[in-house]
Amino acid sequence: MCEPAKMCDPEKMLPHPATLPRNRALGFAACAMAGTLWGTGFYFGKIALMEMSVGHMVFYRFFFACIGLLPIMVLHPPALNAREWGVLLLASFLGVPLQFLIQFQGLARTTVSHAALMVGTMPVLLAVGATLFAKEKMDAIGWIALGCSTCGAVLIVVSGKPSASGAGPSLAGDLLVVLSLVIALVWILLNKRLMESHSAIVITTYGLVAGFLMLCVWVPLEDGLPPIAHISLKVWIALVASGVLCTATTTLLWNYGLTQVPASQAGVFLNIEPMMGSLLGVLLLGDVLGPAAWVGGGMILAAAITLTSRPQSHVEDEHLIA
Repeated sequence: MCEPAKMCDPEKMLPHPATLPRNRALGFAACAMAGTLWGTGFYFGKIALMEMSVGHMVFYRFFFACIGLLPIMVLHPPALNAREWGVLLLASFLGVPLQFLIQFQGLARTTVSHAALMVGTMPVLLAVGATLFAKEKMDAIGWIALGCSTCGAVLIVVSGKPSASGAGPSLAGDLLVVLSLVIALVWILLNKRLMESHSAIVITTYGLVAGFLMLCVWVPLEDGLPPIAHISLKVWIALVASGVLCTATTTLLWNYGLTQVPASQAGVFLNIEPMMGSLLGVLLLGDVLGPAAWVGGGMILAAAITLTSRPQSHVEDEHLIA
């Protein structure tokens, strides 16, 4: 029996996360699976947007995610203090309604492939977060990689050409996706801070549920009640998949991975998402990527791999926003 004051988490008397042995292989595997499933999110989202608004699509995505998390809520009641609830609610607001509504407003204005490639900037943003919120400093190679990633993003947004159907990428859509990634960075760092003293399962579950409750207030006021009739089976399948697989499962896997490996090393697996998303857009939705977009995507991925695959020579990322 561990000492409650020192060694145990309040949630169901689970061992304190800091006392548990770390398994790097499982951590990397969890992050890799999360990146793969995240890569399908834009594809399923684009299907749903064919029959409903952005707000309604995001609402249903988190509705089905919360249904999948119900057993966890029963088994793992939270034990957060007032300050931690405040941090969790702030993270939930940033990570659910704000991030996803902005991100899918961007997707509605661009292509799946462009949106997915822009996500390739996320590992670089994580590196910048380490520079801003820790004593860690990027060396010359890091700054060169950051510049390379920025140039790649510029190439992508300026290379868009409408397809034969008239739909295509846009500067506004691509920039909205990037803005959502900046918000997601803060969400990740706040969650990581909470997971230093609480289990990843608890923080993930109650963070997503709190965010969904916020959507329950915002979406009906902004877009009206979510539709039920006249929604095709294909869209319902896409909504369930985006909720259960691309939201609940991925966030649980990712947050577990962050308890096993440093965020800066886990970030390399975020590179799977843009590759998977862009391929799905090209192969299944008929997206067209010009040469400049392919070059830009390659620059983003190269920069991300450079930053996240090098050995840590400075401050470990566990000190982020400490």
